[in-house]
Amino acid sequence: MYQLQPIGQTSEKVSEAVVVAQDVRHSYDGKSFALDGVGFEIRKGEVFGLLGKNGAGKSTLIKVMTTLVRPTSGKLTVLGLDPVHEGQKVRDRIGVVQQAESFDFTSVQGNLDVYGILWGVPKGERVRRREDLIKRFDLEPIRKQRSFDLSGGQKRRVQVAREMMHDMDILFLDEPTVGLDVIMRRELLDSIRNEVRRGLTVVFTTHNLEEADYLCDRIAVIDKGKIIALDTVANLKRLYGGKKTIEVTVAAGSSPNFYSKLKEKLEPEASVKAEGASAVLLSSDTKQTLQTLLELSKEEGVQLEWLNVRQNTLEDVFIDSISRPH
Repeated sequence: MYQLQPIGQTSEKVSEAVVVAQDVRHSYDGKSFALDGVGFEIRKGEVFGLLGKNGAGKSTLIKVMTTLVRPTSGKLTVLGLDPVHEGQKVRDRIGVVQQAESFDFTSVQGNLDVYGILWGVPKGERVRRREDLIKRFDLEPIRKQRSFDLSGGQKRRVQVAREMMHDMDILFLDEPTVGLDVIMRRELLDSIRNEVRRGLTVVFTTHNLEEADYLCDRIAVIDKGKIIALDTVANLKRLYGGKKTIEVTVAAGSSPNFYSKLKEKLEPEASVKAEGASAVLLSSDTKQTLQTLLELSKEEGVQLEWLNVRQNTLEDVFIDSISRPH
């Protein structure tokens, strides 16, 4: 089990699976599925990212794994336990930070103390952990402030820190950076990374591609309740490494059907993600795609204002994944 450790002491990552899901489904209304046959494993000591648009099924999956929602069907184990029939045992060994805020009227220090008391941490150990977390999450300047008076970024840091007042094996974070500015977002992500170095397993949901790239060891891309891609960030990029990304912007007032016509002329594996006058193309035959693009622009009398070819990114992988039929 993950325990607070002195700074500099790390836990070696191993490949043991701490969460195993097989064909898990969940329906809220008995008609459509928020989760539609998902299957995956989460390994001890990793940051496992759940990446998808709003409504893709990320939060539902977190609720299923943390015993808040009972799956409609399928098999799921968390730390070798059945969340449906052994829910309390699961809850005793996990931490959860949900999107919604949950604070009382006490100070930051008081919040940490309350959580320690609720988890039955002895007073001496509770004080040690509280002080350690205040230092590690940079809460000293605000330790005596009321939690309700904190900024959004400060509240998020407190939410994550107070979960760590107790020993746990897995920390579930459901979009913890929503509403934070760039600096506060990075500070929170760095705090999470520090805990992972000490051996904590983290399950992290986000629709922010930059966050996923920065924090996660492996990523599951979710769309319409299905996992449509799952691998390490490096391997996902390598998987699409045979493709290049072409960025295009056409002149205002150009044919509104230009990009749909372009898609029809490209190889079946190519993808075209258009938004207004701009588009991002992914193609394994860059030379042919550029030739087709230039020929079509000439045929349609469309002026190209911007054209750029670059290596792909995680964003390109995500766009390509959700644009494919599944």
